[in-house]
Amino acid sequence: MSIAKRGRALSVSGFLLAGAIGIISSTQTWFTVERADAGEAILVPGASALVLLAPMSLTVLALGAALAIAGRAVRLVFGVLAAAAALFLGWSTLQLLVGEPYAAVAATVTEVTGLAGDDAVHEVAASIVPSVWPYIALVAWAILLLASVVVLLTWRGWKAGGRRYRTETAHAETHDGPVDAVDSWDDLSRGTDPTR
Repeated sequence: MSIAKRGRALSVSGFLLAGAIGIISSTQTWFTVERADAGEAILVPGASALVLLAPMSLTVLALGAALAIAGRAVRLVFGVLAAAAALFLGWSTLQLLVGEPYAAVAATVTEVTGLAGDDAVHEVAASIVPSVWPYIALVAWAILLLASVVVLLTWRGWKAGGRRYRTETAHAETHDGPVDAVDSWDDLSRGTDPTR
């Protein structure tokens, strides 16, 4: 089966996987701050290191769930939004890993030590060691970007989804003869009044 025919399944799976990894990583330790004063090391969770990590991961999960039943135009919008989210989150995570993440750990250091300000954080932190979780998150954003590309390449060829959530009043059948109970229920589920 080609990618075009499996586009919906691949995209939805990619969105949900990336969002789930993002949510899980937001609760895990991203950085360990070794203290210069020989105090206990400070563990910085992903949600503190990257403030938008949890809300954007939840948004990606919601996009994945909605993508499964989205119409044609909405699929394209979701693909663009997810690609933008993947690029933003990927760039933000990469910046934390390649730069000096003092700003990312500052809030947690202040909460633990009571010392605020850039100078205080620099004095407290002898070293900042990343864990494996930012790298796992980077993989998640790469998956999200690939899933977004699949959406953008295949969205036209998807079968119409979500029929059960739409009313079919335009296609309601007209009955010439007597209406039985099953037909009445079918009319009601389509949003038409069977007594008319």
